Amino acid sequence: MNGSEILSGCGQYVIGLGTLALLNAGLAQSKNRSGLLWFFISLPLGPLATFLLVVLDKQPNRNY
Repeated sequence: MNGSEILSGCGQYVIGLGTLALLNAGLAQSKNRSGLLWFFISLPLGPLATFLLVVLDKQPNRNY
């Protein structure tokens, strides 16, 4: 394996994590949670953050 093959594989991993983070942000917003916060939580945690979002209950609407 040469250096360009390693970087290519790493780039695909980063794109996958970024896509998962965007999906988690949308899922978080559908459960009345902060999409931006869950986006940043999802970057290091990845699929574990998705699991947490699926398991957590939807928060009640806040009427200010």
